[in-house]
Amino acid sequence: MRTLYLDCSMGAAGDMLMAALLELHPQPEDFLRRMNALGLPGVELTAQKAVKRGIQGTHVSVLIHGEEEDDALGHTPAHHHGHDHEHEHDHEHRHEHGHDHEHEHHHDHAHEHRHSHVTAAEISRLIEGLPLPQPVCADAKAVYQLIAQAESTVHGHSVDQIHFHEVGTLDAVADVVGVCLLIHELSPEAIAASPVHVGSGQVRCAHGLLPVPAPATALLLQGVPVYGGSIEGELCTPTGAALLKHFVQSYGPLPAMTPIASGYGMGTRDFPAANCLRATLGESGGDGGQVAELCCNIDDMTGEAVAFACEELLAAGALDVWTAPITMKKGRPGVLLTCLCPAREAERITGVILRHTTTLGVRRHLCARTTLSRREETVETAMGPLRRKVAQGTGVQRAKWEYEDIAAAARERGLSLSEVLSAL
Repeated sequence: MRTLYLDCSMGAAGDMLMAALLELHPQPEDFLRRMNALGLPGVELTAQKAVKRGIQGTHVSVLIHGEEEDDALGHTPAHHHGHDHEHEHDHEHRHEHGHDHEHEHHHDHAHEHRHSHVTAAEISRLIEGLPLPQPVCADAKAVYQLIAQAESTVHGHSVDQIHFHEVGTLDAVADVVGVCLLIHELSPEAIAASPVHVGSGQVRCAHGLLPVPAPATALLLQGVPVYGGSIEGELCTPTGAALLKHFVQSYGPLPAMTPIASGYGMGTRDFPAANCLRATLGESGGDGGQVAELCCNIDDMTGEAVAFACEELLAAGALDVWTAPITMKKGRPGVLLTCLCPAREAERITGVILRHTTTLGVRRHLCARTTLSRREETVETAMGPLRRKVAQGTGVQRAKWEYEDIAAAARERGLSLSEVLSAL
């Protein structure tokens, strides 16, 4: 299975994701040419080689009318407005960015200028108007919907009341569309990532000082394993968080896989650690090299109800389900129910467990596994056509007759199972 793994030990931003994936693309220059020909108004993407802590990678810049947006991190500052027209502000600006500048810079000046804002619906129409494959368009709209929903929740207003600064939006849309198109063309069958380093400290936004991760980013990262650390700055941006939320199916260490290529997407600032996001493309087992082991303790269900839950789990796509007797607190007899499923299906299968059992919680462990390739064949035998399951790989090959076929042949001929097997 073609698997993409994202190492987010220095966070994630839209431009860093795009740069890392661009290094995996067989024709990066052609990709940039096609991106620049999409028709995003005033947008031009450029890629330059960059070195961080002795590691060479690619840095992607998004130019808006020939200039790089101040908020090039991928932030899309959102505001609630009670009107729908351009307006003037007198205010001071002060920016601090973590990934994309060689140094922190501060601007303290008052000036009058005209801001143009766009709504989430206008962004969706902009994406729909681009000459993109339908799946890419759907992915890009879904990612931006995640951003808009997070901003609306943070600000306490409906999505249609949230407005984004137009220039920052074009920058972020370019990142989102670029990443969606690269993933479409790289065509991974499974996408996994490490836990996400979010940084520490505070970030100065349009609304003042906010803790890292910023509120919208924190909301987008709900359900995603994250951690802070000694590095001060905003390492994961809202755009990066939304892209991870939409595409990544499982989080954990690098799964068992045979790497094909690695790409490094570089930020601009220097940190004690290399400021980059690494993307690794490889081939793994049929389940992306990782499965989730889900388990729970039950002491208030009948045997029939537990059996029914196991049947429902298998019908829902679980790879295997089993139970074992256990002794719970106060000496109560109970059942340990364990279920294996593809890592990307862990959340859905967890829902099936919670629906069909009385447990109040489900434990989850990600496990790497090596599997033999499996196929089924039909063989003409003295007992008629019988199905046989064949497994092979890593120098091993074994075969096993399908039980139902052997049992049917035994009943038809009045034989035991061992007598049918001996005749084959």
